[in-house]
Amino acid sequence: MTSNANQAAVSQALKPPAAEILALRAVHRAVSELRRGTPVILRDAFGQALAVAAAETVSTPGLAEIAALAGVPPVLLLSPVRAAAVLLRPVPLSAPEEGVVALRLPAALIAPERLRGLADPTAELLLLDGQTPELAPQPPLAAAAMALCKLGRLLPALVAAPVPDRDVPGLLSVTAAQILAYPETAATTLRVVGEARVPLEDAPETRITAFRAADGGIEHLAMIVGDPAAVLASGQAPLVRLHSECFTGDLLGSLRCDCGPQLRGALRRMAEVGAGVLIYLAQEGRGIGLVNKLRAYALQDQGLDTLDANRALGYGADERNFLVAATMLRLLDVPRVRLLTNNPDKISALSACGVEVVSREQHIFAGNGVNDRYLATKAERFGHMF
Repeated sequence: MTSNANQAAVSQALKPPAAEILALRAVHRAVSELRRGTPVILRDAFGQALAVAAAETVSTPGLAEIAALAGVPPVLLLSPVRAAAVLLRPVPLSAPEEGVVALRLPAALIAPERLRGLADPTAELLLLDGQTPELAPQPPLAAAAMALCKLGRLLPALVAAPVPDRDVPGLLSVTAAQILAYPETAATTLRVVGEARVPLEDAPETRITAFRAADGGIEHLAMIVGDPAAVLASGQAPLVRLHSECFTGDLLGSLRCDCGPQLRGALRRMAEVGAGVLIYLAQEGRGIGLVNKLRAYALQDQGLDTLDANRALGYGADERNFLVAATMLRLLDVPRVRLLTNNPDKISALSACGVEVVSREQHIFAGNGVNDRYLATKAERFGHMF
């Protein structure tokens, strides 16, 4: 591990340009606006602009503001899976906005409660009352709009309408390029912001280091057990585990997953061998957030597996960004690892980001009778190596 002085030098050398910081902040603020139900304006380099609001949070005044700016009713942007569920039939996809479907809604459905029902597959009832949405042409910037919604860990569903490319008093604007670059830029601008010794039950000799991106967003943590630097100095690679936060499993001991046993088991194993690094990523529910994970659980109770539940919500099977972990390891001066994982995607992702994966260390815990199907889905549909 680097000393505090070395960490400061590394952080200064990697200090992001002012333009990158401003872009991150613009996206961060736009996400906050969507979460509170306020429309935002998306722009591109070709003079196109789109007013959008999240379907699950938009208010009546927000809908009125979009209609006034556009002069036409907004469309509803959904994932193909959710759009097919609303229309009760498959939907065609076409480039360049593959993965986004636009629906033209009857006026009666352009209301906050109706929009929430259209967006949320866990809503008790989809109240169409004989009103039939229809496929509509995809507006410009639809893919960037959906990406912004996902960054806010909202249901990927938005009301959207093309508007003139101009500043609108009271509404934030952000460019499509800034949105699409955000995950990578946020990951590469991570910096160490705090560190302390925190003895743990499973690993008494542990320090926790906190990392934050340049937009001041949510922190990721590294649990440093023992002295991984000594392992590296000897020519070996330390044990490393990439662990995505799981409130229900890590903190509450949920039986629906194996996250709690994986977390504690990794720390115990690192303590037993004398050193290791557990990267604790703020990417709950494979990157969809805690609220959406609870929604996915509700869908699983209706018969879907983990993968199909995420897709029904409008998300991909795995929305995590492992460049975050690679950046953290670089800042900790850990260029090579023995990776505790059953997930081949973690191996390929770290390797692609320049971290040498010397070996894969199996990390298996028996089912408990509740999570057996969850573990089977990991093996059969996610390719985990049990």
